[in-house]
Amino acid sequence: MPHFIDVILPLPLDKRFTYEVTPEESEVIRLGMRVAVPFGKSKIYTAVVAGKHKNAPQVYEAKPISQILDESPVVTKTQLELWRWIASYYMCAEGEVLKAALPGAFLLESENIVQLAPGFDQEEIELNDEEYLVTEALQRQSSLKIQEVMQVLDKKSVLPVLNRLVAKKAVVLDREIYEQYTPKKVRFVKLREEFSAEKAMHQLLDDLGRAPKQREVILTYFNLQAQSKKPLKVKTLTSKSGASSATIKSLIDKNILEEYYLEVDRVSFKEETARGEIRLSELQESVFQQIRENLKEQNVCLLHGITSSGKTEVYIKLIERVIAKGKQVLYLLPEIALTTQLIQRLRNYFGDQVLVFHSKYSVNERVEVYNHVLQNNPKARIVLGARSAVFLPFADLGLIITDEEHETTFKQFDPAPRYNARDTAVVLANFFKAKILLGSATPSLESYFNAKHHKYGLVELDRRYGNVLEPEIEIVDIKTKHKKKKMTGHFSDSLLQEITAALKEEEQVILFQNRRGFSPILECNTCGHSPQCPNCDVSLTYHSFSRQLRCHYCGYHIAMQQKCMACDSTDISTKGFGTEQIETELKALFPDYKIGRMDQDTTRGKYAYEKIITAFEQHELDILVGTQMLSKGLDFRNVKLVGIMNADNLLNFPDFRAHERSFQLMLQVAGRAGRTKKRGKVLIQSYNPHHQIVQQVSTNDYKGMYKDQIEERYNYKYPPFYRLIKFSIKSRDYSKTNESAAWLAKALTNVFRENVLGPEFPPVARIRNEYYKNILLKIPQKQSLGKTKEVVNKVLTSFNAVPAFRSVRVVVNVDPM
Repeated sequence: MPHFIDVILPLPLDKRFTYEVTPEESEVIRLGMRVAVPFGKSKIYTAVVAGKHKNAPQVYEAKPISQILDESPVVTKTQLELWRWIASYYMCAEGEVLKAALPGAFLLESENIVQLAPGFDQEEIELNDEEYLVTEALQRQSSLKIQEVMQVLDKKSVLPVLNRLVAKKAVVLDREIYEQYTPKKVRFVKLREEFSAEKAMHQLLDDLGRAPKQREVILTYFNLQAQSKKPLKVKTLTSKSGASSATIKSLIDKNILEEYYLEVDRVSFKEETARGEIRLSELQESVFQQIRENLKEQNVCLLHGITSSGKTEVYIKLIERVIAKGKQVLYLLPEIALTTQLIQRLRNYFGDQVLVFHSKYSVNERVEVYNHVLQNNPKARIVLGARSAVFLPFADLGLIITDEEHETTFKQFDPAPRYNARDTAVVLANFFKAKILLGSATPSLESYFNAKHHKYGLVELDRRYGNVLEPEIEIVDIKTKHKKKKMTGHFSDSLLQEITAALKEEEQVILFQNRRGFSPILECNTCGHSPQCPNCDVSLTYHSFSRQLRCHYCGYHIAMQQKCMACDSTDISTKGFGTEQIETELKALFPDYKIGRMDQDTTRGKYAYEKIITAFEQHELDILVGTQMLSKGLDFRNVKLVGIMNADNLLNFPDFRAHERSFQLMLQVAGRAGRTKKRGKVLIQSYNPHHQIVQQVSTNDYKGMYKDQIEERYNYKYPPFYRLIKFSIKSRDYSKTNESAAWLAKALTNVFRENVLGPEFPPVARIRNEYYKNILLKIPQKQSLGKTKEVVNKVLTSFNAVPAFRSVRVVVNVDPM
């Protein structure tokens, strides 16, 4: 009776594929193991086993697998369930989820390479005809791909032949293809056993009398060994003794020192742990108890705690209780910038039970973290990570904390799966019967709505820790300031006075501008022309640091123009401003102070965030200018003043969430001020100081904002009252984009009537030479989400069957942000 397995391939396919396995293989194979399988004419892919059965596929003949890659599963049953849920809810393929969920080193899509084994001797090994042909070909050519072996033998199934050759030690298969992950090894040295006795040691030092450098190395070795019994790295020995690596090598050649290698973790932290007891204030203690009560009744609880109210301490207490029961904790953060500060705080408390996982880690580092979690290693009790951490192979999850749950960075935009980590975490917690805590000073309307309607528990923490006063928020009307000539560059006189006062008192200042670069528009004053990106419908942003005009959508860049490209006039000026320009102006206004900048341009490297944040924490910088990275829950003790350079470009945005977002962003930035005994100050510069949102920020009126916005959402049928699915139609051909979008909108309107909006061009309608058009589908609460998606899938299948639309792509985004 033939045996079969269903696998998930790392490709955007709608269903799993079935392969045939031998009864022996079937016994070894378990769900979640990786297998190499042939797919298509000649490709070999790494796939994950998702099912075992004895039913042959009806439509095609099942091929045999190429080889089994694991001895034990690398994917857990819960992960497979989660992938299936993500694929169905976010309307994408399981293969796309697989690619997002597994570190790249696990998924290789290339052919094996065959080489002759070192020291191969044809006379000594008995080979049959096929094996002889392969070895002969390899003597003429140093290596062959599997495809080439198939041509040599003129047959498809060459793996049995190769396996026999491997068993006879005639050839080696280059495992590089399958195992990209290599453990990190460090070179250590130790003194050979025979010199450990005192007599031999003195004799050795006498013998080395003529080689002073080598003698110095041995003396340093004894010194270091006396201080610590830890294994000694070659690096440490060379740096302490001042010797060269050649000196060490000659000691190894003389059989005095012996070298050896040990595997070490790539991700290690140097801080010593100081397990300080965390003492909760009365208010925090009562909140902690309320959360525990809420989580007894419900699985999800929302903690609405104002900025600097001490939410992290409450989280730590909850984590402590969960890991005491031997369970794992996932702590989700919206931004890598935040992990830096939190690692310190959690490590000071939990020591080396904390692991970190995010996209700035290398492939090998991610594999290491993945394996620790999979093996339920004590090192992986607490996993701190950005959104992709929800895909880790947890064994026994007890609690998920989603901090700053309102952040849009929890939503993946491209490529698929376009999942929201906050919502996925709720489902993941369900699989483990774990609890989930959402925390934010400015919760998203959806979460607050769920809490108000008793779907989630709700706990409020409305005073700052240690009864520190909330910052005083002042709005500056820059329209009037311009008229009265009281502006210096982009700074009002009030803001300059406050900065000067804060710096005099040796306090720090944060300035926020949500645009990077120097200035977003370069304009000719003679003819009005401004340089545009040739690939996208946007103007080029001027970056003074690199003296370039850059497109922030596709990365296109040209050198800064000295004259107008249209009329050759030299009278050109920049309009608008970004973080670079503020930094330049500040350097001119405050030449004696250190000024730093934190945006995408300055945080490209792996440790770039860390360097800037640490420099600011240690008061090496006096003023920090930055984009929204600054708003994400960072805790600086010495910030007296926060300045928001221009509130208007946040508010005037064509999006139903614009007001909610700008309220959250401004309040979060404001929350960085005055987090210790001295009261902080926040200045918001705006051309429209009487705008409702600006006023609500100035009085920290979250409930007022919620009431207004929820009313608008109800009237205009937006979330949380209606669900949304957004379709983005894109193609390089303008008329095709229009035709296909009209066709799709009509097909959807036939079923969903007035709940279809569009097609509509977005504000930036062309990116990387592709034209975009959007359609929005609204789903009322009473309408079944599952059935809606079934209908949508049928419409999309018909759409893809139209030959004229072959070159058009439709991107489906469920619950767009």
